[in-house]
Amino acid sequence: MDRARVWPDFRREHVLYEDDDVIAVHKPSGVPSQAADVDRDDLVARLRSFLAARDARAEPYLGVHQRLDRDTSGVVVFTKRPDVNAALARQFEGRTVQKRYVAAVSGWAHGAREVKLDDVLAKAEGGRMIVVERSPRGSRGPAGQRAVTFVKARARNDGRALLDLRLETGRTHQARVQLAHARAPIAGDPLYGHARAPRLLLHAASIELEHPRTRKRLVVRDPVPAEMERWLARGDLGASVFDDEGALGDAIALAVERRWALGRSARTTAFRLVNEEGDGLPGLAVDVYGDHLVAQLYVSEGGLWDDVARRDRVLDRLHALGFAGIYLKLRPKQANVLVDTRRDDLAPALPVRGNAAPHEIEIREEGMPFLVRLGDGLSTGLFLDQRKNRAYVRDHARGARVLNLFSYTCGFSVAAALGGASHTTSVDASMAALERGRVGFEAAGIALEGGAHAFAAEDVFSWLARAAKRPERYDLVVLDPPSYSSTKKRRFVVGDDYDELVALVAAVLAPGGRVLACANHRGLARARLRRLVAEGMKRDGRALAQLKDLPDGADYPAPAGCEPHMKSVLASLDRGCVEERAPLRSPADDRGGRDRRKRAR
Repeated sequence: MDRARVWPDFRREHVLYEDDDVIAVHKPSGVPSQAADVDRDDLVARLRSFLAARDARAEPYLGVHQRLDRDTSGVVVFTKRPDVNAALARQFEGRTVQKRYVAAVSGWAHGAREVKLDDVLAKAEGGRMIVVERSPRGSRGPAGQRAVTFVKARARNDGRALLDLRLETGRTHQARVQLAHARAPIAGDPLYGHARAPRLLLHAASIELEHPRTRKRLVVRDPVPAEMERWLARGDLGASVFDDEGALGDAIALAVERRWALGRSARTTAFRLVNEEGDGLPGLAVDVYGDHLVAQLYVSEGGLWDDVARRDRVLDRLHALGFAGIYLKLRPKQANVLVDTRRDDLAPALPVRGNAAPHEIEIREEGMPFLVRLGDGLSTGLFLDQRKNRAYVRDHARGARVLNLFSYTCGFSVAAALGGASHTTSVDASMAALERGRVGFEAAGIALEGGAHAFAAEDVFSWLARAAKRPERYDLVVLDPPSYSSTKKRRFVVGDDYDELVALVAAVLAPGGRVLACANHRGLARARLRRLVAEGMKRDGRALAQLKDLPDGADYPAPAGCEPHMKSVLASLDRGCVEERAPLRSPADDRGGRDRRKRAR
């Protein structure tokens, strides 16, 4: 397939105005105005690529004078020639450029008259801005900057409103924090309180300035997006988004836009395209595997996906993106308790749209090769929400002894071996999963002869109890258990028993060793996972040098105000002495869990 068709350099219809000196474009929501990293995805990089391809120039010039927040859409102006930079810069610095925005809000209490918001803004924690009290003239108070915004209602409906905004100043998050302070937060704003919406409903609708060469007045307008008008009329659609062709198309288009960097990457060919409610599409997850898609519908009796026409509408819209084929997985609410995950009624072996993929295909993550099977039950053989963690293991494994518990098909072990680990051990109850892991090692070009990579088809708890009595210790342990499991001897609940599992792991850690502890459970808060890991280390008498959260993948956005399902914590041990250990209960006495991978992702 042609990835550039799904993720073009820049969409021609987004060019709003252009001449030899300036270009004004529509910035979609979810696209940064300008990023700092080298392999960046931002408006400047996309536009430069577009202009270079169109005009056959290696490096077109773009002068940056204006920025919008990543999730704000609307018009942005650039200069195309260095000799007009100064004239445009003077206008922005002198505040003679008129910028008008449209915001969708709830709770705007003022009438038709224009209202002036005049506040002092200061930085707060978490990237937020706050309104602070003005200091009396001559006195010393909190550092802040004056922000002035003029607001007028454009349209109203059932407590919701579209507001016209005229910004006299240009402060960070100005409109967002001022409207929230006025008790009318912008819909879809996760930082400042909000009504539910598919995105941050703030749009730069027009910009008016003096042309830097001709001196004539130039006004560039960017029409109000359909999703803002739709929200005003109907509010947040929730699951009914699937029954509105326009809303469904807008939500999928926004999700695609947010994955531009991944979509255009040759080093990563598998990632999440749609992440349920985090992308405004509750009950739907879509993953990219090379040229194919895997659509996962979260089903329940009498639920959303009983409607076959609704399913077909979604699949048809996804197929129109241009991928070679689409596989379907119907995930029951408690998929982790299914005995047979290869049922054809839940996971058809053949694609439901387009062409079939080979039985086993190779995908890449950060340049690392892995094997997956798209038509082999509910799971493909690789959990994509661990991509960043596998890259972390690869980047920190050189010379280390790595233990991979609940290893499934050994993705973390392959990453460690590719990173130069001196030894890996993969432990999982499923012999079939470990056999797939061996094949994955070979496909990655890693030799299994010589004993550097071991595989143990065994219950993790029993294995750990015996390993603690042996002299071998590990520098890095990957711990990613199922959320719930049970055997005849024990039961494991991730939110209750994780500390006991960590205590067993701590007993096999070398001084200064690290544990990458993960949990994929909606009901387990990140703070509680940290607490359970710390308590487990303390129970084994190990002194923690550091306990920190690891970043989430950008392709797994959580719903506003919520945490992602998958949380990861890195615990690093002190290299010093071991404290007095609390007695550990035996595996036969402890509640715990089996290590078969039955998570539903």
